[in-house]
Parts: sequence; C-alpha cells; structure tokens
Amino acid sequence: MHSNVRRFLEYLEVERNYSPNTIRSYEADLHQFVAYLDSNRIRSFDEVRKPLLRSYLGSLLAADLSKKSVARKIASLRSFFRYAKRHKITTTNPTLTIVSPKLDKRLPAYLDESATKRLFDSIDIKSPEGRRTGAILELFYSTGMRLSELINLNMGDVDFSQGVVKVTGKGSKQRIIPVGRRALHALELYLEDRKRISRKGDQSNHGLALFVMGKGRRFYPEAVIRMVKKSIGLVSEIEKRSPHVLRHTFATHLLNRGADLRAVKELLGHESLSTTQVYTHVSTEQLKKVYRQSHPKA
Repeated sequence: MHSNVRRFLEYLEVERNYSPNTIRSYEADLHQFVAYLDSNRIRSFDEVRKPLLRSYLGSLLAADLSKKSVARKIASLRSFFRYAKRHKITTTNPTLTIVSPKLDKRLPAYLDESATKRLFDSIDIKSPEGRRTGAILELFYSTGMRLSELINLNMGDVDFSQGVVKVTGKGSKQRIIPVGRRALHALELYLEDRKRISRKGDQSNHGLALFVMGKGRRFYPEAVIRMVKKSIGLVSEIEKRSPHVLRHTFATHLLNRGADLRAVKELLGHESLSTTQVYTHVSTEQLKKVYRQSHPKA
C-alpha cells in the first residue's frame, strides 16, 4: 500500500504540479490511514469499504481533531481513491458518499486601519533588523502574499521601475502583484543592508534570496512568524497574530474601500471566487458597525 501512496504522490508532483506543502500534507494523511488499515489487518486498498472509512473518521473525531483537520483528511482520501480507481488499484471508490463535517464559519482575523498605522509607526528603522522587519511587514500588507510566497522571493522578482512583484503561489502558479510606494521604499532601505549581509554570507545556495538572515541564508518561515507575531502584539489585542492576518487585512481594507471582488481574488491568487467571498462578510460587519454608530434609529 505504501508503494501505491508513493506513486500517487509522484503523480501529484509531476502531473498535477502540486506544491511541496500540499504533497507533504497528503503524504501525512495517507500514511496515517495506511497505519489504521494495518491495525485492522487490511492489506489492500481494494478491501476498503464505507463502514471502515466511517470507523476511521470516527476515530479521528474521537481523538479531538478539529473539524477542519478531519475535512482535510477526507479530501486527501477522496483524491487518492479517485486516482486509485482510475489506475485500477481499486475496483470501487468508497469515498463517494462520505460526508465531510460541517465547518464552523469564522470570519478571518484582521487589523483595522488605525491598528495597521500603529503597526508601521512602531517599527524602528534605525537598525538593520528593524529595516528588514519593516520591509517584510510592508510587503505583506501591500501585496497580500502568503508566507510561503514571501519566503521564496528572489532578488529578480521585484521590479522597482514597474512597481510590481512576481510571486509563485500554490501549484507553482505565478502571478504579478502591484507593490505600493511605501513597501518599495522599505525594500530599498532593506536592500542596502542586504548588500553587506550577502558579502559576508555563503552564497552557494542562497544568493538569489530576497530576504536573508545574518549569515546570508534565506529566511525560514518560523523566523518570519515570530517577527510578525511580536510586531502585531505591540499594537493589537487580537488573538491570531500570524502573517495570514496581514493577508486578511490587505483584502479587507481593499474591499472596505470599494475594490472589486474579482480583482481581489486575482491579487490573492485564489482559484475560486467563493474563497474570496469570505471577506465580503468582514466588509458587511464593517458596514453594520458604521450603521450602528451613525444611524439615529440603528
């Protein structure tokens, strides 16, 4: 069964062009499922039937996994069994009638405009670390890019003359995003420091990286997460303080100021408009707040 999983993961990488992060998630989900099958003396995917799947999903919920995690594992199994039936690994697809748990609809956390201003006012640009932090935060807010997209930026991806940045998103799909003047200026300040860092560092594998650490090596996700969490914590009491909060803030502020939903979808790199529509609920909440504060009979 493990060899079937390996071939499926290779198919996702080579033929479907899935991102490394997505493939790792599928791999973890499927190996967990294979371990469950082994514990139940199931030696072939063709032996899997709906009652066994329901039992497996019940064990996940009993283990206090979130509904979101269980839904993702179901999606992994659906994708695998579609592949398995198409490639005659199985004769049936037992996931066809499996229902995912209904997810609670939660509005994305974001900073209001006053908190966003405080965030950037709080950055100490007198130090190299502060200038790097400023460049990273400004770029997140100016473009709405994902953490993985920022980490993987290379020097040639920012076009200062055109005011745009090229990012590589999910499924290795590239898109061009406009960059605001403040973010470009913050990047210019940081790049002066980067020249000095790159001269000291080992450039054999990291010379193209836009954001580098003290020894010239490409920034890693956990370091950016800590930086963003600390910065947001100085200006806001919101519970979530991840880079994704700045992505949500970018989208929400655009829509609150009248941006077209389809344009925001393209900027964010969403496959479906329904994914972007969650931000219309945030904008509606903002409208309600203004209404309650302003209407004499609200």
